[in-house]
Amino acid sequence: MEFQNKSNGGKGLAAPAHGRWYQDACAASFAFELIGERWSLHVMRELMLGPRRFSDIRAALPGISAKVLTERLARLEELGVLTRRRLPPPAAVQVYELTEWGYMAEPMMQELGRWSVRSPLHDPALPLTAVSAMLSLRTMIDPQRAAGLAARIGFALGDDRFMAKLADGSLAIRRADGLEGAQAIFRAPEAGAILPLFYGKRDPDEVATATGLTIEGDRDLALRFAGIFALPPKIAPSGGGGGH
Repeated sequence: MEFQNKSNGGKGLAAPAHGRWYQDACAASFAFELIGERWSLHVMRELMLGPRRFSDIRAALPGISAKVLTERLARLEELGVLTRRRLPPPAAVQVYELTEWGYMAEPMMQELGRWSVRSPLHDPALPLTAVSAMLSLRTMIDPQRAAGLAARIGFALGDDRFMAKLADGSLAIRRADGLEGAQAIFRAPEAGAILPLFYGKRDPDEVATATGLTIEGDRDLALRFAGIFALPPKIAPSGGGGGH
């Protein structure tokens, strides 16, 4: 795999990577030096299900300025985490997408997610992007509950469309222009609407009233699908004592 910066003639990185913050040979420290700047992981997350335009990423991350997003995209490209290309006509627009190495970060992000949601300080009521919601399903699937279930499930979350395919306990999710072929479709005005049903195991009608979430197609299959996801248990509150 090629990690050199192609924008400067392949002469390598314009700024140091390993050691620029911590002066530490630890590989975990190096990971933070690579993608630890504010918003870097968020940008990578939004590209995990396929290429996006600058405007798409900016819309998904309203807290980031155009200047900072430009800087993060440039640095991640420089490091070899993502690349940019122009789509062929009729689209003919520039998109950003993860490299093969960039996509390898998903298991790391999944482990971070499973670790962090154990904290009682995690607030699921905060805003959630559609990509984040879909990646959470790939993170929080319970293989035992999923065993023996096959399904093609569509998601229409705001303006985003996704198709999920469950088979042999494995969940594949891709962006979709349309949801033809889905056995059931979850529709909601925003991504966070699925959380009470998928993770809170709330009554579907109650969730529909509270969030606007609707289910089309095979409702029984959709609810069985929603039931195969579970968050790990919260850690016990600390007693404030030292030691291990």
